[in-house]
Amino acid sequence: MFRCEGTVRRPRAPFGRATHAVLAHLRRVGFTGAPQVLAVEADTEVLSWIPGRAAFTPLPDWSLGEDTLISVAALIRQFHLAMRSFDGTGLSWARPVPPGYRGPLISHNDLHPGNVVFDGGVAVGLIDFDLAGPGSVVWDVATAVRNWCPLVDDQDVPPALADRRLQRLALFLDAYGLASADRIAVARALVPNHDWTYRIVVEAAKSGHPGFRDYWREVARRTDRARDWTCRHGDELIAAVS
Repeated sequence: MFRCEGTVRRPRAPFGRATHAVLAHLRRVGFTGAPQVLAVEADTEVLSWIPGRAAFTPLPDWSLGEDTLISVAALIRQFHLAMRSFDGTGLSWARPVPPGYRGPLISHNDLHPGNVVFDGGVAVGLIDFDLAGPGSVVWDVATAVRNWCPLVDDQDVPPALADRRLQRLALFLDAYGLASADRIAVARALVPNHDWTYRIVVEAAKSGHPGFRDYWREVARRTDRARDWTCRHGDELIAAVS
């Protein structure tokens, strides 16, 4: 993938037809926070570039404020509202989420910091829809809060957020406007969401994909610690969202 004069050129994804249908729908309904498909070639697709910068992990200092967190929740809610009218009949999707979190809503399913674009500390765009597919609000929000609170071990959390993970979790759900039952469901989805996400990474690394192999070497211990922290604090997480 590389940027060229306001566009992004990248290899065509195996499930590009479904991804392109999602992006076309978002454009039709007026959601401006996603790329547009400009051209599709034999092995390459050309997308519009969303100006700004992504956050990536570990979260940079500029992304740690509460206003930034609220803007992420608001953007994801706008995306979900836009997708309510999408009809994905006949489309094939990359990887199913667990059945208990799979419904009629086509969710993004990969809302880590590197896939959220910011302008002036405000979330303005979502990118990389390759894992989009039948999911749910709960599933997408679980991905987001794991990364943005962030729900990680004490040694991996940014010092400024060390005592604010649970407060940020509640703040995110408040900003999204999540119903009470769904708030509990998000807390219970955190470990399944973690496992589903990193199973993809591990499988790609084992298959020899150089990018995923290097990434997994870098994050394996950190992700194990995050899972352990989430399991240890399960009751506190439920209490925080109740």
